[in-house]
Amino acid sequence: GHYSINWADLESKLADPQTTLMILCNPHNPVGRIWDRDTLARIGELCWNHHVTVISDEIHCDLTDPGYDYVPFASVNEQCAMNSVTCMAPTKTFNIAGLNTAAVMIPNPVLRHKVWRALNTDEVAEPNAFAMTATLAAFNESEPWLEELRAYLTGNKAEARAMINEYNAAAAPERRIALIESHATYLLWVDCSKLTHDTALLCEHLKRNHQVMFSEGAEYGGNGHDFIRINVACPRSTMQEGFSRLFAGLHDFSAE
Repeated sequence: GHYSINWADLESKLADPQTTLMILCNPHNPVGRIWDRDTLARIGELCWNHHVTVISDEIHCDLTDPGYDYVPFASVNEQCAMNSVTCMAPTKTFNIAGLNTAAVMIPNPVLRHKVWRALNTDEVAEPNAFAMTATLAAFNESEPWLEELRAYLTGNKAEARAMINEYNAAAAPERRIALIESHATYLLWVDCSKLTHDTALLCEHLKRNHQVMFSEGAEYGGNGHDFIRINVACPRSTMQEGFSRLFAGLHDFSAE
């Protein structure tokens, strides 16, 4: 029910001379983990020692539960700041992905110049006027809306957990599911391993027979084939309907 880093495995990968870059998801998608400062510092130290640059994807940084704050990777210490590129955008939080707006923060001037050259060579550093105006409005004027959003999403996640607990109480043991603990993002990571090790098949069954769509976990690597990812950034009534269809699908699913 909880994720942590396998440090021996990570260091062995970073020590490979072919490894030059680590992409860090902070907070983590799909598991919703907010990495604490000590964890980030250890990642930074290992990457520094093995000459591996960190790209910290922090696009979900604003979407934490009330009372939980994320730690920007570059803020941890000088080592982390000088060996990293931080990527973020208002697009997830404020639902403006269609405007194509994002930003990179790079304290190291040499690294910043390299990224600046790459962005301009590929001509992806020229946002449109709507994107600029929307980004300024989002970051400068929309905090009250964001605080309401965070509270609403946390309520949705609490309701989802309550619904799963109620379903599990009535379901046969081999059809029960488990919600992974998380305090960030609007995404749920749900363990279906008691029912199936092929959630691609389960997701197809849910889409075809119960008209509800989730992301199959295999897309995210590792043992993701045991999981489904659920987006709860929607009206609560819509989410409740989606879970009702999920439970009906779990009840009549067969892996045969």
